[in-house]
Amino acid sequence: MRYRQLFDQWNNFSELESNWKEDLQLLTKDEKKMEDAFYRDLEFGTGGMRGEIGAGTNRINTYTVRKATTGLASYIKGAGAEAMERGVVIAYDSRRYSPEFAQEAANTLASNGIKAYLFNEPRTTPQLSFSVRHLHAFMGIVITASHNPPEYNGYKVYGEDGAQLNLEDAEVVIQHVNDAGDAIHIDQRNPDKKLVIQLDEIMDQAYMDALKTVQENGEFASSSDLKVVFTPLHGASGKTVKRILSEVGYEHISYVEEQMEPNGDFPTVESPNPEEQSAFEYAIQYGEKNGADILIAVDPDGDRVGIAVKTASKYELLTGNQSGAILIEYLLSQRKAKGNIPANGRVFKTIVTSDLGRVIAEYYGVSTEDVLTGFKFIGEKIKKYEETKEFEFLFGYEESYGYLIKNFARDKDAVQSVLAIIEAASYYKKQGKTLLDVLSQLYERHGFYLEGLRSVTKKGVSGANSIQNLLEQVRVNRITEVAGITVLSQEDYLHSVRTFTDGRETEEIFLPKSNVIKYFLADGSWVCVRPSGTEPKVKYYFGVLSGSEAESSKKLKALQDDFSLKMNRYLEE
Repeated sequence: MRYRQLFDQWNNFSELESNWKEDLQLLTKDEKKMEDAFYRDLEFGTGGMRGEIGAGTNRINTYTVRKATTGLASYIKGAGAEAMERGVVIAYDSRRYSPEFAQEAANTLASNGIKAYLFNEPRTTPQLSFSVRHLHAFMGIVITASHNPPEYNGYKVYGEDGAQLNLEDAEVVIQHVNDAGDAIHIDQRNPDKKLVIQLDEIMDQAYMDALKTVQENGEFASSSDLKVVFTPLHGASGKTVKRILSEVGYEHISYVEEQMEPNGDFPTVESPNPEEQSAFEYAIQYGEKNGADILIAVDPDGDRVGIAVKTASKYELLTGNQSGAILIEYLLSQRKAKGNIPANGRVFKTIVTSDLGRVIAEYYGVSTEDVLTGFKFIGEKIKKYEETKEFEFLFGYEESYGYLIKNFARDKDAVQSVLAIIEAASYYKKQGKTLLDVLSQLYERHGFYLEGLRSVTKKGVSGANSIQNLLEQVRVNRITEVAGITVLSQEDYLHSVRTFTDGRETEEIFLPKSNVIKYFLADGSWVCVRPSGTEPKVKYYFGVLSGSEAESSKKLKALQDDFSLKMNRYLEE
């Protein structure tokens, strides 16, 4: 068995550090875990790599980081001496081994004659994106696993525009990584320490200055009586958010002290995911004590943000779609009032994000463009339209709590979002409204849009096969109805084709290929199925529209139950 052979190679490797040796000893007691750790190389995909921390070819550790960075270095050297001199910016979040993995990446680059700019403390993913652009670097790396559980870490790669690599460039990097050889036998020469440059306060101040441009009405800060509770959930954003809110003048901010310091064990939360109610447990306690109007939580690498709003009896969490709709409404209404909405302005969202944002944008005369799931595709559009001047970026978002307001960063930016959310909430509070009141008005104006997500986790070799089988089966066995509602059309993004049930000819979809299928139903609802790109999950997305909350809720549950049942049959085969 190949996984056994690889285990023996690692176990007999004389230079293996003691911590990874200890991991190997644990694997000898569990054959299934040993197989999972060695049955393949940790996949380096179009978004980089993410996996459980530990010894093994299918784990993230100093050796798999070294291999990934060796491949990246080969790619950069192929781009020439200027690319090597421009170098790579490296940031990391609060996760276990993040500093060590970042240093390993910097040393590997320096060993290959490539300059590496290294932050010496945790920084957010959007600050990494900004810094690549600000330093005119050739690439960027951030060590993070976003909101995954503590046992995970990851490695994301950014291009010179500050966005995650586009698919074409990513495929070339992937090939270089695959060609880098056996992770534990990659020659690590002594790095040229002069090529590793520590980033300091100057870079932080540059990012602060850019953040201040997010404000539509900066004067609101000093006069705002909005009470806010903020938590970074033990992640990288705490210091940055606290500084920017102080510099712009907000005074009534309470910080969840137990969660302000970076800590990769995330000791006070079940999951450091602002999409989940449990992540707000401490913030709710602070909010109830201080009478806060809103609570804000940011994930470990500072790119996703969740909001909870005070009601008469509790704090109600907004979904990512709802927060995005409110931000679009606030930002566009303010720009319209000032007469500065450009004629070619455009909002960007993903194919699994609510259409409420689209109709709000249309209300203000702004067009919307759908992209595949993943903020890299929004970054790609920003770059394209900067070059062609066809459209001007106004806002980008996805249902999974990620928003970008100003494109000095090219990935979702929770710090920008915190500023905009607090400003919007302050503005509406002066009018006697909460963010929930604003949301209700949007529903009254545009219809009651409601969205849902269900996901199934399938770990290991068998899990990956089950998910692949699911997508293959639904392509062969066409779904014609969901919960009794007829399917009008199906979009298959892997084969770039749109098919109809009424006999119309198929149409080509002009988006990058992705293993995703979306169904459009006769009543205006939609359903989408896609494997997660970062976790061993398959996800089912749902969107409905009706005239009332009760009707939309009933319809959503029916779609979720029926579609999940249909899909899970294939997972069990």
